[in-house]
Amino acid sequence: MSNHRMTRRSALLGAASLVATPAIVRAQSTDAFPQSEEAISTQLPVRRNVSSFSHQNWQDHFSEIGVGCLLADITSRAVHYWGSDGTYKLYPSSVPMSEELTKRGYTKVVRKTEYPSWTPTASMRERDPSLPVRMEGGDPGNPLGTRAMYLDWPAYLVHGTHDTRKIGRQSSSGCIGLYNQHVEELYPLVQIGTQVRLV
Repeated sequence: MSNHRMTRRSALLGAASLVATPAIVRAQSTDAFPQSEEAISTQLPVRRNVSSFSHQNWQDHFSEIGVGCLLADITSRAVHYWGSDGTYKLYPSSVPMSEELTKRGYTKVVRKTEYPSWTPTASMRERDPSLPVRMEGGDPGNPLGTRAMYLDWPAYLVHGTHDTRKIGRQSSSGCIGLYNQHVEELYPLVQIGTQVRLV
């Protein structure tokens, strides 16, 4: 009788392991954790307002799509992009450290640069005198990452970052930051004149 129980228990355990195997294999596959985004997949999890990190409609924020629209949602720490061809993109972002550094409203993209140089503003250097006067593009310490899209508000940008710990956090001096992988994907889509709204 005890042999019968063991066989039954073994059968149940075997069946359970078969059911679980596809989930384990899926979790270990390159689809679940893309190898090309090592910097993203190796980061510690960040608590975010996941419920607000969802699809939005451009019509709720802009009167026309024009050459494209970009929405930076400070609350959900997300960037939404809509192209005139129907393209829609949604990315996690970093946002300003405080309400004093946060600018909200409508603006537009006026310039784009690959591997931008960085010149800290006077107020940044006042807060942190150790900052350099200027940092060249391509430098691993450059906080603008690999791409930058300048807004018509002076010193405000949407840019990449080499410091992936900043994404999903209040960590910038006013700009909106993206993973380098994401800003490089977005950069060719965003045209000069793209409408931008920060909410």
